[in-house]
Order: sequence, then C-alpha cells, then structure tokens
Amino acid sequence: MNYYYLVVFLCITVPLPALSYSGEYYASRATYYGSPDCLGTPTGACGFGEYGKTVNDGQVSGVSKLYRGGSGCGACYQVRCKIPEHCTEEGTKVVVTDYGEGDRTDFVLSTAAYGKLARPYMAEKLFAYGVVDVEFKRIACQYNYNLVFKVLPHSKYPSYLALVPLYQSGTYDIAAMEIWQDDRKEWRPMRRAYGTVFDITDAPLGAITLRYQAVYGYGDYKYWVMLNNVLPSDWQVGYTYDTGISA
Repeated sequence: MNYYYLVVFLCITVPLPALSYSGEYYASRATYYGSPDCLGTPTGACGFGEYGKTVNDGQVSGVSKLYRGGSGCGACYQVRCKIPEHCTEEGTKVVVTDYGEGDRTDFVLSTAAYGKLARPYMAEKLFAYGVVDVEFKRIACQYNYNLVFKVLPHSKYPSYLALVPLYQSGTYDIAAMEIWQDDRKEWRPMRRAYGTVFDITDAPLGAITLRYQAVYGYGDYKYWVMLNNVLPSDWQVGYTYDTGISA
C-alpha cells in the first residue's frame, strides 16, 4: 500500500455528530495514504475488494499491530487527534480494510478519514503535519446490512471455495472458520488464505454449512456461530450470501 506524508488532499469534511464514549482510549500516532477520490483502496491486504474502498463512506484505515494476522480486518475504531486547535473532539470512526505501517503509527488512514479529524477549515493544516498524535478505542461496527459472505472470483465451483465476510457488526473478530463435511460427519478447518479470506480445497457437494469462531477482547471470550446451509448447492462465483445475522 502506498501512502504519502507530504501530498495534501483537500476533501470536503462534515463534522461528526457528538458521540458518547465508553471504554479506554490508547495513545498512538496516525498518518494517511492518498487517492484521487479521497477514499480507500480496493486492493487492501484484508481481501475486501471494492467493499474496502466504499464501506463506511470511505472512512477506512490500514493498521499495523491491530491487523493481528488478518483477524483484525473489519474492526471499527474511534480515532481522534490531539491537536486541540486543529482537531475535533469526536474524531472519526474507521473500518480496518488494510495493513499499513507509518512512522511509529498504528493507523494509516484514508484521506477521507484523516480529513474528518480536523475542525472546519483546518484540514489543510492537519494534512501538512503528515503524522499526528492520536488516541483510539475499539467500537462496535454498525451497518444496515446483515453479515454476508462473498464467494471470491478465484473460487472454482464446486471444488475450490474462497470466502470473505462483509458487514461484520459488533466488536468481535472472526478467528477461524470451518465447513461441515456431511459424508465424514466432521468439521473441516478452512485456511486463512490472507487477511480475512478463508478458503478450502475439495469443498463438499451440496449446500454449504459453515461455522465461524467469534472472539472478543484478547481471546477471553469466544464461541462458535453455525450457519446452516448458508450457501446453496449451486453457489456461484462472485455472489454474496446473506447469513441473516445483523450483530
């Protein structure tokens, strides 16, 4: 992922509504990477594709330590910078869609997200810093959509299946995914291919039943969520399938 400290992208910013904060904030630093439309990138390390560019109105971020081998993909964070004369108290909410490293930063924000940190008419001055001190906390992702699984284009029906979850609400990470093999009467682990993309060779025939492991916090609380027949027997490459789960 390419990002630039010295190029200023001026995006129209709208102040965020006041939010009620809970939980602990952590100190860090943030920078930004550029794109002509001020949005994110569709080629991020999480495997989200175009969704990674447009989700949350382009308020997205690459992360370093928070990436956690890909399990941190899709997480939401409240980020606010610590320059009172230039920054709002609310900051911005971002969705993790990529891996990115800067100068001792946890966040490499899209220019749209970075601009949201600024007070009205202060965006240009904030971009000139290149890197700013911030504080952040994990927050629940909220969408007007259910969790869906997209069958990625390089899948090959019926033998090879690669899936990526989209619109993952709440504050959990998807740590693992398994597929039910009915003829063996056992759960087979899917491989985390990269980011939050899970795949399997020799996928079972018929409708696909999956389960994923939801993990909260530092792994103190985890459980499995089963999705019975979430993909039909004639699943198609490039299609998305609704899980019916909204949180």
